Amino acid sequence: MSGTERSQVADPSDGAENRARELLANLSPMRQTERAARVRDAMADVGCDALVVTKLENIRWLTGFTGSAALVVVLDDRLVFTTDGRYGEQSEQQLHDAGIEASRTVAGAEGQKEAILAALEGVARIGLEADDVSWARQRRWADEWFASSELVATEGLVDGLRIVKEPGEVDRIEAACAVADAALARVRPRLAESPTEAEFALELDFTMRRLGAQDVSFDTIVAAGPNGAMAHHHPGERRITEGDLVVLDFGALVDGYCSDMTRTIMVGDASPTQQRMLDVVGASQAAGVDAVVAGATAGDVDKVCRDIIDAAGWGDAFMHSTGHGVGLEIHEHPAVAAGSTARLVEGAVVTVEPGVYLPEHGGVRIEDTVVVTSDGCRVLTCAPKTTAVR
Repeated sequence: MSGTERSQVADPSDGAENRARELLANLSPMRQTERAARVRDAMADVGCDALVVTKLENIRWLTGFTGSAALVVVLDDRLVFTTDGRYGEQSEQQLHDAGIEASRTVAGAEGQKEAILAALEGVARIGLEADDVSWARQRRWADEWFASSELVATEGLVDGLRIVKEPGEVDRIEAACAVADAALARVRPRLAESPTEAEFALELDFTMRRLGAQDVSFDTIVAAGPNGAMAHHHPGERRITEGDLVVLDFGALVDGYCSDMTRTIMVGDASPTQQRMLDVVGASQAAGVDAVVAGATAGDVDKVCRDIIDAAGWGDAFMHSTGHGVGLEIHEHPAVAAGSTARLVEGAVVTVEPGVYLPEHGGVRIEDTVVVTSDGCRVLTCAPKTTAVR
């Protein structure tokens, strides 16, 4: 085939890349100005007069600030934001862009402390984020900062509000999913060329960035052959060879929001056991996606997936939970796990990712990121599931 003829053959990755570009170019605006009011309502429910927000993802969700150091105090009538001198201009610009009105202090540690103490003077009950504040910090604040106030340990107060994603948040997660889809379509043929796991992971990561991701959303997993039986294998120097099942678990980061997808690709022809693994996990994953609907419990979704794998005789080889929430963090509430009574709500974004891991044959995991709807769910990860390379 001549060079001219080759140029006329459609590249199968072109459609995925076009979709990614379109989604990245049409992100809905965020509605951050409405979030502080929701936090205040939640504070009232747990009897807090103020909340000190320390978790950086929660600070970003509230204010749009993306730096690595800040504290935010939520009061009935205002927000108080503090950060250090590295982030003076950045915080001013990002809060302005998000439409956030806040008393802003940019200072060293002592100046930030003074601003926080002044804001909380006379406040009776101050909420802390129990899952984020260390024991040492809590003791220091109780003894030195807020000795005349009662400190209240809050759990999941802001994180719980983040479960339901606004349209702008879903747009960013979907765009991140599309970038990951397109990157896999672009580099998948390389699996037939015997790269090492580490080489393929590097190419996949670079391609996601080239297609518009700010970063990867977690360390990419490339696990070939027997390494695929380790659910969180770190890519190494093993070469991918014919007869390998290759587990690819990866995601892109777009404007702070994560995607998460796993595909298992057969290199060459599958053995009867490998094909059965692919078929069973595929059926389990499809049933799990079908079970995702507003009102279902996360435990119900897990059970649907687990029952199919149990019936195949591989229950002990499915050693992790079925999924998790996704958003500003790669693992958020709710956990889609055995026995979970958490109700799935419309607008939540979760993964469905059953797997079977047999050291003598390899591993199979298939994962989609989906957004919960009133009558089911919408799948955001669109890469083909039944793929092989030869």
